[in-house]
Amino acid sequence: MSFIKRALMALGFAFALAGSVSGQETVIGGMVVQQDQYNRGIQLGFEASAAKGGITLLQGNSDSKLEKESELVDTFIARGAKAIVLTPLNSEASVPALRRAAEAGVKVVLYGARLNADFPVSFIGTSHENIGRFSGQAAAEFISRELGGKANVALLGFRSQFQQPSDDRTNGFLERAKDGNEITVVSTQEAWLAEQAVTVTTDMLSAHPEIQIIYAANEGGTVGAVQAVRAAGRQGRVYVFGTDGSEQLATFLLDGDKVLIATTAQQPFEVGKKAMDTAQAAIRGDVVEKTYDVAPFVLSRSGRVAVEEYLAKIKQ
Repeated sequence: MSFIKRALMALGFAFALAGSVSGQETVIGGMVVQQDQYNRGIQLGFEASAAKGGITLLQGNSDSKLEKESELVDTFIARGAKAIVLTPLNSEASVPALRRAAEAGVKVVLYGARLNADFPVSFIGTSHENIGRFSGQAAAEFISRELGGKANVALLGFRSQFQQPSDDRTNGFLERAKDGNEITVVSTQEAWLAEQAVTVTTDMLSAHPEIQIIYAANEGGTVGAVQAVRAAGRQGRVYVFGTDGSEQLATFLLDGDKVLIATTAQQPFEVGKKAMDTAQAAIRGDVVEKTYDVAPFVLSRSGRVAVEEYLAKIKQ
């Protein structure tokens, strides 16, 4: 083979290599913490944004386990992710794995919970205080109107899973529920999965028959509280105010037994989409805000039309 021909072949190979490098796919890792309707909404938001931006999306579920979260972060790095989008499980313990990502040049975008670190490029979420306040305002109006301004309240939180969001939601609820009312908290327990919440709520109702209002700080707790009240035959005497929105919770609000009175829904699709949009912008070098807020909204038994519209949207 002549020198000129070998040179031309080498030059062609160089151009081909350059083209393949410049045309490399952009990979982003997206992580959720468990399987439920809220997290599925987050994933759908991820997918919509990635499809629009031509992004290769790697998805993972930490199952609320720190070691799995760390493994997924390392997997995303090894797979060449330019950004990682996730809810960190712990503001301190999640830092080392994500710092490794940041030091490798990966953009870290958070949603739902923050880190005690300054390297994340942005946070997308909904004020946990407002999530609680919106349900608390609905409870305040109900207690004033239906219970004469006084109520014995039980609380279901998820502090061992996410301490600060649980506390913020619960405190926000109590702040507003106490507005103009006399509130006595008679029991505070942990339960974030529906099956667990059924057992915990059943025990609370047995130990404290004076309970009139239950506030659950997440979806699973809300579902379980409603089911426990029904199983105990306490409809019309115990009322639930909850958190998050789902097909099941919307159906509860439309039921005639009047157990679930109101819940404050987030917009997981919008959160997931905004988080993935922000990750893409950060990769491009665009200026992004440090914080983006996605407002919650109340679904109430008294707003049947809005609940029906929400239910139709979820089913779609």
